[in-house]
Amino acid sequence: MKKIIMSCTLLILASSSAYPQERMDKMWGEQQSKKAALETERGHNFEWGNYAMFIHWGLFSHLGNIWNGKTYYGIGEWMINEGMANANRDEYKATSRSFNPKEFDAMKIAQLAKDAGTKYIIITSKHHDGFAMYHSACDKFNIVDATPFGRDPMKELADACKKLGLGFGFYYSHNQDWTTPGASGAPKVDAAGNPKTFEDYFNTKCLPQVKEITQNYGDIELIWFDTPGGIPQKYAEQLVEVVHQNQPRALVSGRVGYNLGDYQTLGDMEVPLENIDGLWESVDVTNDVWGYAWYDQNWKTPKQLLKYLISTIARGGTYMLNIGPDGLGNVPEFVSQTLRASGKWIARYPQVIYGAEASPWKHALPWGDIVKQGNKLYLTVYEWPTSGKLYLPGLQTDIVSARILGEKQKQRIKFKKEAGWTILNVPFQKPDQLISVIELEMKGDQIQVDNTQAVDPEIGIKDLSVLFTQTTNCHVYKSSWMEKFGEWKHVHCISDLNRKGRATWTIDIQTPGTYQIDLKARGEGRIVWKVEGDEGQIVQNQQGVSSYFQEKAIGWIKFDKKGKHTLSVSMPEGGKADLSAITLTPVVF
Repeated sequence: MKKIIMSCTLLILASSSAYPQERMDKMWGEQQSKKAALETERGHNFEWGNYAMFIHWGLFSHLGNIWNGKTYYGIGEWMINEGMANANRDEYKATSRSFNPKEFDAMKIAQLAKDAGTKYIIITSKHHDGFAMYHSACDKFNIVDATPFGRDPMKELADACKKLGLGFGFYYSHNQDWTTPGASGAPKVDAAGNPKTFEDYFNTKCLPQVKEITQNYGDIELIWFDTPGGIPQKYAEQLVEVVHQNQPRALVSGRVGYNLGDYQTLGDMEVPLENIDGLWESVDVTNDVWGYAWYDQNWKTPKQLLKYLISTIARGGTYMLNIGPDGLGNVPEFVSQTLRASGKWIARYPQVIYGAEASPWKHALPWGDIVKQGNKLYLTVYEWPTSGKLYLPGLQTDIVSARILGEKQKQRIKFKKEAGWTILNVPFQKPDQLISVIELEMKGDQIQVDNTQAVDPEIGIKDLSVLFTQTTNCHVYKSSWMEKFGEWKHVHCISDLNRKGRATWTIDIQTPGTYQIDLKARGEGRIVWKVEGDEGQIVQNQQGVSSYFQEKAIGWIKFDKKGKHTLSVSMPEGGKADLSAITLTPVVF
C-alpha cells in the first residue's frame, strides 16, 4: 500500500491548542486502507455509493457556539474543552433542560439526503460531551430523559432512512466523554470524590451504549468511532467485536484505532492529491464547522461540493459530507439549497458517482478530473475551455467514441491524437452550468496512460504540489494546522530548500511558449527563489514571505520544444521557507 502521508507537522495556533502534549493526528488514531474483499452486501453503499451524509447534531447545536453570551469560533461540540470555552461541566449539562428541538423532522432530513444523492446517513449518537441523542438506558444524560423534547430522534431517523431506501449508521465517541468520570478528558473522580478509571467508564457507559446503538435501531450501515487517542487496545477490540457480532453487515471506521477498522478515514477536511489504494473516506463540511454555529455562513457552493466529491472518487475514495442542524432541528436553508442543486447534477450524471472507480492518471488534470466505469472514462470538466479544444494528456489506449453527456442526449464530438495528447473538439459554450461531462468509450477496460503532470496550453497548471517532485537534499512532508479551532487545513510542502535543496518536477508541455511562474510558500523575511528549466532558462527573484501560504509571481520562462521537461526550484539565498506548489500560466501575446 502506498501511503500518502510521508510525515506530519502540526502547526496549531497556540490559542487553540487542545492537546499540548498530543498531536491531533494521533487522536485520529492509527489506521490504514484495507483491500480485503467485502462480504456480500457488506459495505456496498460505502464502496459503490461513494457518497454519504454526515450529521453532527447534539446538545452543542442548542448552544450554536455561544457560551455565557460570548461567541466562540470553531467547532462548538468542543465547548467544554479548554481550547474553546472551557465550559463548566455541570453548567453545560444543565443546558439540556432547555434543549427542545421541536421542529426536528426525520423524514424531511432523510429526504434531503436522498435528494442530495447520498446513499446513507451517519449521525452523532454521542459526541465528546457525553450527551446521548437517543434513549439510553445506561445513562440519563440523553435527549429523552434530560430534555423537554422527550423523543428518540435516532429511532425516527432510522425509520425514515429505511422507508427511503437509505443506509443508516452512528457516530460514537468511544474514548472522550468529558462529563463521565474516568473517560478521557473527564475528571478522575465522581461527584462524591470516589476515584474512577477508564475501565469504569468503558464498562458502565461506553460498551453498553455501543450495544444499544447496534441492537435497537435495525440494520446499521457502519459505526463511526472517533479520536481513539490513548484508549487501550483491548477496549477498542471489544467494541469492534460487539459491532460485528450485533451488525454483521456493518463496517467499523478506522478511527476506532489500532488499525482495527474496516477502512481508513483521512484527516478532517482532507481530500488527497494522488490516488490511495484500498478502502478509505474523506470527511468534509458544508461550511467551516461540523455542528451548528450561528455565525458560520461560509457555505461551499454546489460546484465546490461536486468538485470535492468527484476528486475524492477519482482518487479512489468515498466522500462523506457533513451538515449541522440547529438547536430546533432545522437544517440551514442554504445547505438544503446547495445539496439539492448538487443532487440534481448527480441525477443527470449518476455514472460519474455510483460505482465509479479511480482515475488511471492517479491525480487531477489542469481542467478537472476523471473517473472510470468499465471501458468508459468520464471527463468532469471544472474549467471549460474557451478555445473549442479540450486537451487530454497521456492517454495511450485507443478511443472508440467521444460524447458530451446531456440531460436528454449524447452529443458526439471529434478528436485526434497529437504527440501523446488527445485533442477533443468541444463547443465553445459549456454544456452544463455546474460541471460538464464528456464520456469516452475505450477499446477495452485496461486503460493505459502516461500520468506525467501536464501543462495545458490554455490553462497551464495551477498549484502543482511538491508531492509530485523528485527531491535532492530535502524532503516532502505534510503540514496540518487549524485556521480556527477544529477547522483543518492540510498541505504538502518542502521546508529545507535553504540547505542546498532542490525540488524537480517532470512536466509535459503540449504547446511551446512563454509561461508565468508563481510559487506558493510561507516563511519569514525575504527569500531568493531560483527556477531552472532543462533548456537552460533560469528565473531568479526575491520575494517576501509571510507565515501564511501565499502565491507570488517569480517571472517568465520559455519552453522552445514540446514534450517532457524538468523544472527545478531551489533557494540560493534567504532564511527558512516552506514551498508547497508551483503554478505555470501561459503568457498570451
